[in-house]
This record gives sequence, structure tokens and C-alpha cells, in this order.
Amino acid sequence: MIVLIMGATHTGKTALAQRLLEKYKFPYLSIDHLKMGLIRSNKTTLNVDDDEKLTSYLWTIVKEIIKTAIENSQNLIVEGCYIPFDWEKDFSKEYLSQIKYYCLIMSKKYIQNNFSVILDYENVIEKRIISDLTQNDLIEQNQTNLKMCKKYGLKYIWIDVEYKVDITL
Repeated sequence: MIVLIMGATHTGKTALAQRLLEKYKFPYLSIDHLKMGLIRSNKTTLNVDDDEKLTSYLWTIVKEIIKTAIENSQNLIVEGCYIPFDWEKDFSKEYLSQIKYYCLIMSKKYIQNNFSVILDYENVIEKRIISDLTQNDLIEQNQTNLKMCKKYGLKYIWIDVEYKVDITL
């Protein structure tokens, strides 16, 4: 089984992947780690600010990793914001039956009521360089993701009143 976890920055993708690893013993791939490995090794001319280009570039690699894992009957969690919303087009029905997708989306109300707490948790799994993320940026990213999930009929986890995110496989 492959579990895809997508969402805007600071929505808890990596923390959820870590919890699933501990609970189910499924390894996980952080697309951010792949991104930074390629950037730091000079295997790409893209940089951390090239989000749209990074999505298409990284997805060409990640989708083949997913196919390989399925072909070898291996479980894998893949998490990151670089999963395109039209990801399903890259897989046949046989592959799709082995993939579960979840997008973490925070409501505007949740972000407004908990922005300082969200920032407090930004380094819970990975150490980040201090970001200049604003409340409005986070609201906009989450609203865009909600719109895209609805457009493509994708499953999402709505975070509205409190942060209780869990997935049962």
C-alpha cells in the first residue's frame, strides 16, 4: 500500500508520516528530503523558491518510486507539498487500487485562532530555517488546496476546530 500525504506548508504532513511509520512500520519518503538532496548535489538548477517547477520535476521521480514500490509489494508513505492534484492520471487502475491519498487542509478559522501554535510546531520533526510565513499566506495556500481537492475529487482531512489528524490504514 502507498499512502500519499499532501498539504500546504505547516499542516503536519511530516508529523503524520512519522506517526504512521511508528504505528504501521511503513517507511516514508519526504519529498522535501529528495528536493534538498537534488538541490544540494547540484543535480538541478532549481532552487527552494521554484515551487511550481519543483512539483513537476520531483513528481517525475516520485511517481516512478511509487510504481516500483507497488510492483515489489512494498508499503510506503510519501509526504510533501510537491504532489500534483492531477496525480491520478499517472497511474493505471491496478496501481491506483494500491494508493491512498490524503490532503491536510486547515480552515481559515483554525489558522486565525491557532497561528502562533502552528508556528510553534513547525520544527516538531524537521528543523526549518526561520520562515517568513504569514497567516494570510497560510490561509491562501489552504484555500487553494481545498479548491483543487474538490476540483479533482480528492480526499482531504479538514482541520477546523482542533488538530486531531489520524489515518487508519
